[in-house]
Amino acid sequence: MASLSFDSIVFNREVSFCRGYSMESKDRLEKLFLENRISYFIEWQERSFFSRIFGGGKRKEKSMFTVRINEADVERATELVKDIDSVRLKKPKED
Repeated sequence: MASLSFDSIVFNREVSFCRGYSMESKDRLEKLFLENRISYFIEWQERSFFSRIFGGGKRKEKSMFTVRINEADVERATELVKDIDSVRLKKPKED
């Protein structure tokens, strides 16, 4: 995704922030982000054919999604989600 730059203002600096594995964690993340005015986008992952067949047990019911946020909000969002189960923070990419 490209970013636009006008003078010193940068727009559209979206990063993959975390991955979630349950609907409860999705609901909790949405509530936290809305209360703290952090814009976000949820990207759903499709489970592979083999994962659905051989996943077994509770794994069949779990959802997988990636939350994308603006890079300016990463530090604040990290503090908000550090205690939520079923959420794994993505490691930032080194430039």
